[in-house]
Amino acid sequence: MALVEFDPPDRFVAGTVGPPGQRTFFLQASSGRRLTSVSLEKEQVSVLADRINDLLDSYAGGAGGDHAAAALTDNAPLDTPIEDEFRVNTLSLAWDEARGVVVIEALDRDPDDPEASLDPSVLTEEPRQIRVVLPPATARAFARRAQSVVSAGRPPCPFCGGPLEPEGHICPRANGYKR
Repeated sequence: MALVEFDPPDRFVAGTVGPPGQRTFFLQASSGRRLTSVSLEKEQVSVLADRINDLLDSYAGGAGGDHAAAALTDNAPLDTPIEDEFRVNTLSLAWDEARGVVVIEALDRDPDDPEASLDPSVLTEEPRQIRVVLPPATARAFARRAQSVVSAGRPPCPFCGGPLEPEGHICPRANGYKR
C-alpha cells in the first residue's frame, strides 16, 4: 500500500475550490516542501469534523479544548498547486492513547469492499493512503475550520432547508413555486 504519512504535519486543513454549489472539497497536508491534497465529499468533511470533536471531548481533556485551539486558527487558503492525489473513499479516525494524539487516515478504496476486488483496474493499482497524526489542539483547530468550510456554502431555504441558488429554487414546501 502506498502510504504518505505526516507525523505531525506543518499544516493540515480542509478547503474548497469553486463557487458555492459547485465546490470541490479537499484535505491538504504539508510538511516542509512536501504537499499532499486529496479530494472528498462535503459530507465526509462534515462527519470527520464532528467525529474529531466527539473524540476530543471524550479523550483529550483540556489539551483538546476550544481555548487550546484558538491560537492555532488557520484561515489561509489552500496551498497551490491544488491537485488531488486521489479521491477519498474511506476515512478512519483513532485516538492513540500512548502518544495522546489523533490519527486520521484517508484511503482511496474500502479495503473490505468485495466489489472492489472484482474490478480489474483496482487489482492492478496499489491502494493509496494518507495518514496524518495531530496533537489535540491542532485537531480541534482543524475541526473548527472544516465546520466553517462546510457551512460557507449556499444558504438554506427558510421553508424546506434545501440549498438556495442565487437565482432561487423550486421549493417543495411552496408547492413547487420558485423561491
